[in-house]
Amino acid sequence: MIALDSLGALRAVGVLGSVVRAADELGYTPSAVSQRIKRLEREVGVPLLVASGRGVVLTAAGRALVEAAPEVFMALERCAEVARSVGQATPGGTVRVAAFSAAIRGLLAPAMPRLSAQYPDLVLHVEEADPVSGLHAVEADQADLALVHDDDLAPPPASFLTRRRVHTDGADVVVARTHPLARPGAPLQVGDLAAHPWVVSPVGTGSHTSFRRLFAAAPSGPRVRHVVDDVSAQLSLVAAGAVVAMIPRLARPPLGPELAVLTVPAAPSREVYAVWRRSADASTAVHAVVAAVGGAP
Repeated sequence: MIALDSLGALRAVGVLGSVVRAADELGYTPSAVSQRIKRLEREVGVPLLVASGRGVVLTAAGRALVEAAPEVFMALERCAEVARSVGQATPGGTVRVAAFSAAIRGLLAPAMPRLSAQYPDLVLHVEEADPVSGLHAVEADQADLALVHDDDLAPPPASFLTRRRVHTDGADVVVARTHPLARPGAPLQVGDLAAHPWVVSPVGTGSHTSFRRLFAAAPSGPRVRHVVDDVSAQLSLVAAGAVVAMIPRLARPPLGPELAVLTVPAAPSREVYAVWRRSADASTAVHAVVAAVGGAP
């Protein structure tokens, strides 16, 4: 009999390409992940992983097993959901949510008081995760629900997942009130921004992708002076008066009087989605969280 934890470990290693990264994702030690996969290899009688550089890749047998795994997980989830839903007309229990930081700040946190007041037996367990990790957490049953966005080039959800758009997150340019761009006048155009130095998020983040998208059609690119991931740290540099930043609205804390928000017609936006397993489509708890998040200001 194939052990489900071993199958989940193999799937995580196949997706992430590393035993160490899979262990971090699943909350195991690397040794525990390796032992589970070795046990699985003994159960099926063929090698499932092979070394590749500093990582590992699935063998043909390993890929076949991972491709069949979703059907197994879906069947088990369907059984569990049927059991949970019997007699549970009112949402309750614990919903594990994986979400990127801006969604936690701008969507989940505002929704929690309403959820607590309406469904006192419903508990949220929130863990920060980038969109790729959030999708994987739901696929591997490490989370019941993920909030993801479309700026990080995350892969499309697997066929056994349900995805629903819950929010459109716009972005604004933020400058110091003493900055030349803060002077009243005609609406800003992208060309007006390219001549000024910027503080941006690191390459590979969704915010950096949006920043590059803003200037994709501009004749000259902007000057990047600082690379900082934390939004509050970015805003502190902006307040110093020398640089410009583009901040997604969900990620933006209340601004002090020393900062000004400038609207740029061409500023990109990102779509935020809730993702859960199709086997949980009947879960009143999951749907209560999705509805609350979709109604967050």
